[in-house]
Amino acid sequence: IVTNNHVIEQANEIKVKFQDDSELKAKLIGTDKLTDIALLKVESEKPLPFLKFADSDKARVGHSVFAIGNPFGLGGTVTSGIISAFNRDINAGPYDSFIQTDASINRGNSGGPLFDMKGNVVGINTAIFSQSGGSVGIGFAVSSNLAKQVTDQLKQYGRTKRGWLGVLIQEVSDE
Repeated sequence: IVTNNHVIEQANEIKVKFQDDSELKAKLIGTDKLTDIALLKVESEKPLPFLKFADSDKARVGHSVFAIGNPFGLGGTVTSGIISAFNRDINAGPYDSFIQTDASINRGNSGGPLFDMKGNVVGINTAIFSQSGGSVGIGFAVSSNLAKQVTDQLKQYGRTKRGWLGVLIQEVSDE
Protein backbone atom coordinates (compact mmCIF):
# COMPACT_ATOMS: atom_id res chain seq x y z
CA ILE A 1 0.00 0.00 0.00
CA VAL A 2 1.42 3.35 -1.05
CA THR A 3 0.78 6.47 1.03
CA ASN A 4 2.60 9.62 2.09
CA ASN A 5 5.42 9.56 4.61
CA HIS A 6 3.87 12.49 6.48
CA VAL A 7 0.67 10.46 7.01
CA ILE A 8 2.41 7.68 8.97
CA GLU A 9 5.58 9.44 10.16
CA GLN A 10 4.61 9.89 13.82
CA ALA A 11 2.52 6.70 14.10
CA ASN A 12 3.10 4.12 16.83
CA GLU A 13 0.76 1.70 15.10
CA ILE A 14 -0.54 1.70 11.53
CA LYS A 15 -3.91 0.28 10.54
CA VAL A 16 -5.49 0.31 7.11
CA LYS A 17 -9.25 0.66 6.87
CA PHE A 18 -10.92 -0.72 3.78
CA GLN A 19 -14.13 0.24 1.99
CA ASP A 20 -16.07 -2.54 3.77
CA ASP A 21 -14.96 -1.07 7.15
CA SER A 22 -12.60 -3.97 7.83
CA GLU A 23 -9.19 -3.06 9.24
CA LEU A 24 -5.81 -4.71 8.96
CA LYS A 25 -2.63 -3.95 10.84
CA ALA A 26 0.04 -2.66 8.46
CA LYS A 27 3.76 -3.22 8.53
CA LEU A 28 5.97 -0.33 7.43
CA ILE A 29 8.24 -1.53 4.61
CA GLY A 30 10.05 1.77 4.14
CA THR A 31 9.75 5.51 3.74
CA ASP A 32 11.36 8.21 1.68
CA LYS A 33 11.08 11.63 3.30
CA LEU A 34 12.54 13.41 0.27
CA THR A 35 9.62 12.39 -1.96
CA ASP A 36 7.11 11.98 0.91
CA ILE A 37 6.35 8.36 -0.04
CA ALA A 38 5.80 5.43 2.32
CA LEU A 39 5.21 1.77 1.54
CA LEU A 40 3.08 -0.43 3.80
CA LYS A 41 2.25 -4.13 3.74
CA VAL A 42 -0.85 -5.87 5.07
CA GLU A 43 -1.55 -9.58 5.40
CA SER A 44 -5.06 -10.70 4.46
CA GLU A 45 -6.72 -14.09 4.32
CA LYS A 46 -8.77 -13.01 1.31
CA PRO A 47 -7.47 -11.47 -1.92
CA LEU A 48 -7.40 -7.69 -1.85
CA PRO A 49 -8.29 -5.50 -4.82
CA PHE A 50 -5.50 -3.28 -6.08
CA LEU A 51 -4.96 -0.32 -8.37
CA LYS A 52 -2.58 0.05 -11.28
CA PHE A 53 -0.19 2.94 -11.77
CA ALA A 54 -0.71 4.93 -14.95
CA ASP A 55 2.25 6.25 -16.93
CA SER A 56 2.17 9.83 -15.62
CA ASP A 57 4.42 10.94 -18.50
CA LYS A 58 1.49 10.33 -20.85
CA ALA A 59 -0.86 12.61 -18.87
CA ARG A 60 -1.36 16.14 -20.19
CA VAL A 61 -2.49 19.49 -18.85
CA GLY A 62 -6.28 19.59 -19.15
CA HIS A 63 -6.79 15.85 -18.66
CA SER A 64 -9.58 15.01 -16.23
CA VAL A 65 -8.65 13.50 -12.87
CA PHE A 66 -10.38 12.32 -9.70
CA ALA A 67 -8.98 12.63 -6.18
CA ILE A 68 -10.07 10.19 -3.49
CA GLY A 69 -9.37 10.56 0.18
CA ASN A 70 -10.58 10.99 3.72
CA PRO A 71 -10.85 14.76 4.17
CA PHE A 72 -12.04 15.77 7.64
CA GLY A 73 -12.81 12.09 8.37
CA LEU A 74 -15.28 11.81 5.48
CA GLY A 75 -13.91 8.56 4.04
CA GLY A 76 -14.27 7.72 0.39
CA THR A 77 -14.71 11.33 -0.72
CA VAL A 78 -14.29 11.77 -4.47
CA THR A 79 -13.61 15.10 -6.15
CA SER A 80 -12.95 15.83 -9.81
CA GLY A 81 -10.89 18.33 -11.74
CA ILE A 82 -8.18 18.61 -14.32
CA ILE A 83 -4.41 18.49 -14.37
CA SER A 84 -3.39 22.13 -14.16
CA ALA A 85 0.39 21.78 -14.48
CA PHE A 86 3.37 19.44 -14.17
CA ASN A 87 6.78 19.69 -12.50
CA ARG A 88 5.63 22.10 -9.80
CA ASP A 89 8.27 22.99 -7.21
CA ILE A 90 6.55 23.88 -3.93
CA ASN A 91 9.75 23.99 -1.84
CA ALA A 92 8.92 20.70 -0.11
CA GLY A 93 12.28 19.11 -0.91
CA PRO A 94 14.96 18.45 -3.50
CA TYR A 95 12.75 16.14 -5.57
CA ASP A 96 9.81 18.50 -6.05
CA SER A 97 8.11 17.70 -9.33
CA PHE A 98 4.45 17.64 -8.43
CA ILE A 99 1.36 17.31 -10.59
CA GLN A 100 -0.89 20.29 -9.89
CA THR A 101 -4.64 19.75 -9.99
CA ASP A 102 -7.76 21.77 -9.28
CA ALA A 103 -9.57 18.66 -7.97
CA SER A 104 -10.48 19.58 -4.41
CA ILE A 105 -7.80 18.21 -2.09
CA ASN A 106 -8.09 18.92 1.63
CA ARG A 107 -6.37 17.75 4.78
CA GLY A 108 -7.05 14.03 4.93
CA ASN A 109 -6.66 13.47 1.20
CA SER A 110 -2.93 12.89 1.66
CA GLY A 111 -1.83 9.45 0.55
CA GLY A 112 -4.97 8.93 -1.52
CA PRO A 113 -4.93 8.29 -5.25
CA LEU A 114 -5.30 10.81 -8.05
CA PHE A 115 -6.99 8.80 -10.82
CA ASP A 116 -7.01 9.30 -14.56
CA MET A 117 -10.18 8.67 -16.59
CA LYS A 118 -9.21 5.00 -17.05
CA GLY A 119 -9.21 4.39 -13.29
CA ASN A 120 -5.44 4.14 -13.01
CA VAL A 121 -3.39 6.05 -10.44
CA VAL A 122 -1.64 9.01 -12.03
CA GLY A 123 -0.49 10.49 -8.71
CA ILE A 124 -0.48 10.30 -4.91
CA ASN A 125 -2.29 13.27 -3.31
CA THR A 126 0.30 15.01 -1.17
CA ALA A 127 -0.15 18.72 -0.51
CA ILE A 128 -2.31 21.78 -0.99
CA PHE A 129 -1.69 25.46 -1.35
CA SER A 130 -3.95 27.23 1.09
CA GLN A 131 -3.76 30.25 3.34
CA SER A 132 -6.88 29.13 5.23
CA GLY A 133 -6.17 25.39 5.52
CA GLY A 134 -9.02 24.45 3.16
CA SER A 135 -8.98 23.74 -0.54
CA VAL A 136 -8.67 26.72 -2.86
CA GLY A 137 -8.34 24.60 -5.98
CA ILE A 138 -4.57 24.19 -5.93
CA GLY A 139 -3.56 20.67 -4.96
CA PHE A 140 -0.42 18.66 -5.60
CA ALA A 141 0.29 14.98 -6.17
CA VAL A 142 3.49 12.98 -6.48
CA SER A 143 3.51 11.57 -10.02
CA SER A 144 2.87 7.86 -10.38
CA ASN A 145 6.16 7.37 -12.24
CA LEU A 146 8.15 8.85 -9.35
CA ALA A 147 6.06 6.95 -6.78
CA LYS A 148 6.65 3.69 -8.66
CA GLN A 149 10.43 4.24 -8.76
CA VAL A 150 10.52 4.97 -5.04
CA THR A 151 8.21 2.12 -4.00
CA ASP A 152 10.17 -0.38 -6.12
CA GLN A 153 13.32 0.58 -4.18
CA LEU A 154 11.50 0.54 -0.84
CA LYS A 155 10.18 -2.95 -1.62
CA GLN A 156 13.61 -4.23 -2.67
CA TYR A 157 15.90 -2.48 -0.17
CA GLY A 158 13.64 -0.99 2.54
CA ARG A 159 15.03 2.44 1.60
CA THR A 160 15.86 4.48 -1.47
CA LYS A 161 19.27 4.50 -3.09
CA ARG A 162 20.40 7.63 -4.86
CA GLY A 163 23.62 8.58 -6.54
CA TRP A 164 25.63 11.43 -5.12
CA LEU A 165 27.90 13.68 -7.13
CA GLY A 166 30.45 15.35 -4.85
CA VAL A 167 30.83 18.70 -6.58
CA LEU A 168 30.30 22.27 -5.50
CA ILE A 169 28.97 24.89 -7.86
CA GLN A 170 30.28 28.42 -7.44
CA GLU A 171 31.00 31.50 -9.50
CA VAL A 172 34.44 31.64 -11.03
CA SER A 173 36.30 34.93 -10.82
CA ASP A 174 39.04 36.14 -13.17
CA GLU A 175 41.65 35.11 -10.60
